[in-house]
Amino acid sequence: MDDDYLSFEEEEEEEEDNYEDYYNDDHAHEEVSSKKSTSQIITKESLVLAQKEVLARVMELLSVKENQARTLLIHYQWNVNKLIGVYGDRGKDSLFKSAGLTVFDPSLISSRKRKTMSCDICIEDDIPSSAMTRMECGHCFCNDCWKEHFTVNINEGKSKRITCMAHKCNAICDEDVVRKLVSPELAEKFDRFLVESYVEDNKMVKWCPSTPHCGNAIRKAEEDEEVEVECSCGLQFCFSCLSESHSPCSCLMWKLWRKKCEDESETVNWITVHTRVCPKCNKPVHRSDGCNLMTCICGQHFCWLCGGATGRDHTWTSISGHSCGRYKEDKVRQMERAKRDLNRYTHYYYHFKAHTDSSKLEDKRRKSILEKAEFISEKNDQLVFKDLTWLTDGVDLLFRSRRILSYSYPFAFYMFGEELFKDEMSDLDREMKKNLFEDQQQQLEGNVERLSKILEEPFDEYSEDDIKMMKNQLKFLCPVIDNLCKEMYKCIENDLLGPTQAGINHSIAPYRSKGIEKAIEFCADIC
Repeated sequence: MDDDYLSFEEEEEEEEDNYEDYYNDDHAHEEVSSKKSTSQIITKESLVLAQKEVLARVMELLSVKENQARTLLIHYQWNVNKLIGVYGDRGKDSLFKSAGLTVFDPSLISSRKRKTMSCDICIEDDIPSSAMTRMECGHCFCNDCWKEHFTVNINEGKSKRITCMAHKCNAICDEDVVRKLVSPELAEKFDRFLVESYVEDNKMVKWCPSTPHCGNAIRKAEEDEEVEVECSCGLQFCFSCLSESHSPCSCLMWKLWRKKCEDESETVNWITVHTRVCPKCNKPVHRSDGCNLMTCICGQHFCWLCGGATGRDHTWTSISGHSCGRYKEDKVRQMERAKRDLNRYTHYYYHFKAHTDSSKLEDKRRKSILEKAEFISEKNDQLVFKDLTWLTDGVDLLFRSRRILSYSYPFAFYMFGEELFKDEMSDLDREMKKNLFEDQQQQLEGNVERLSKILEEPFDEYSEDDIKMMKNQLKFLCPVIDNLCKEMYKCIENDLLGPTQAGINHSIAPYRSKGIEKAIEFCADIC
């Protein structure tokens, strides 16, 4: 009796340790994230400052003007490391030339001042020199021609890199000259294009894909790291493909799955499996039961097995004057394959849809649970009712784990099918890995359903003892679910996607115990 009691106490202590480890790990993760966040929110108001921060760095390193630094950065897609690398390897002249920058040498032009000049674009002579403008490349044309050139480029959306009008001259025109010659409205539009270039031409910065657009952009720190991020507007999305967060699916898997769910491929499969085309009128005919002799509404008789036209006389085993032969065997194989593909897709889609629907319902339920938690915390004086972080953390974990479980089915559909990894695994190896993964899915699924059931209970009506019991249940269950999610990701990264040799990148965003990373507000660090 005493031994049983002691073992029970040890078990309780072990569960308590697991719970503490789970939350201590989360708090440690929070501390690390606060010190070094991998993504930042750049608002409409801070976009200019974010751009100037990069411009200031290049201007200082290369001793160039702001417009020159911007031209260089636009050419190298705002990749400062690549820009500096080219500068170190090839020198400043080569760097400028590749970006369309030139530095005009005034000594090449006669020092004698001329009152009038001619423009080679409009072929006008005797134009006052004050009405002419020379670019850094050395080419000089009248202000009216420059203005027309700039206006056309800005209105066509080409204002980020307006080149010189001279034949075969690819030099980029000075920003200050463009602003000076065009109307104030076009100058404002021109500046907006230049500012937005920091997002649209930059692989490390992307607009938040929210609809309607919140106006924010997200900048990430690591170029090669797969990231799922949450904007301040609340939208969680994949930084690589700008779709909704879809890990553990890779971007390609998710793209293919969405297309498959949207198009009519499975409708065609169903028609192939369950109908035959009449050889006379070409209408699909569905058989509910009976023998293999079919009669279309047009009056044509044909064989259900091969689709060939037949006579009317028949028995249960044969049709007069008709034999399917080899064609029958091929048709049966084709039907069986279509049926197998349809059943396989239906299996994965059913589970994906079921968990997606559950996730939507639980997301709505989360709001009511948090409201209940706040209500009972204010209503009761007991300590157990005051600190309900264990409850809110459980709700958040349910949402995260349900989402992961949902997207694990499209992942499994492509991982163990023939669409992407047909030659990557032997049939035996594929079956073994599939069984291992499905075992992890089932364990996670069972525990997620347990967590969902616990949180569905009307705990706002519970007594203190009932609340304590619910707390103990969550204290045990949450670390289990968190660990199952970690193990699933470890299996995907090391055992499934890791050994593949396919040329396409199938990397996935890492699992985070505290959920998808929330991007922090950008703070400018320039003088």
